Amino acid sequence: MPSELNLSSLKPAQKRADRKRVGRGMGSGKGRHAGRGLKGQKSRSGSHMMRAGFEGGQMPLYMRLGKLPGATSKDAMPIGPFRTHTQGVNVRDLERVFDAGSEVTPESLKATRLIRSIRIDVKILGEGELTKKLTVSAHGFSKTAREKIEGAGGTATLLREPKLKKRKRGKKAAPSSAEVDLDDAETTADEPEADAGPEAEPEPDPDRE
Repeated sequence: MPSELNLSSLKPAQKRADRKRVGRGMGSGKGRHAGRGLKGQKSRSGSHMMRAGFEGGQMPLYMRLGKLPGATSKDAMPIGPFRTHTQGVNVRDLERVFDAGSEVTPESLKATRLIRSIRIDVKILGEGELTKKLTVSAHGFSKTAREKIEGAGGTATLLREPKLKKRKRGKKAAPSSAEVDLDDAETTADEPEADAGPEAEPEPDPDRE
């Protein structure tokens, strides 16, 4: 029968290994460099807690690779200029949900649960068939969707005018011959007449002498 348990007879279930105590002098067996070797990164504190992708201070691989444009381009944070924030609705959904002669707006699309929010632009896409006459107002239309809406007798109205692309600055066109002649004529009219030379001295008057 086991002896009575008390605080003086408590023992762990498994034998515990002694903790390795380093840096306690040359006689301890783990003195001097304490198992860290000589100088270098791994001999410093915190050297084994480097973040993923760290390459010792040199340019890491994910920064050496080329930056390609895209919806989530990393060099265009936070999201990137190439992402399009639109909600697509196909004409087949308009055919299924709305009656002929209805007015389709972002508010009515949200009411019928075709879109989630009216704060994001809506674009009507052309997948499916449309046979009903509808008055559709949205932020964008695909070419096929516009043709199908207008082909059914409806109208497609943009809620926001598209932004016009700025033309790149090129070399100025050479002025025409008429413009060159006009410029020369204006320059000639503005220029003062050339001096004919030093003025001739007047002859002395004999009566005054």
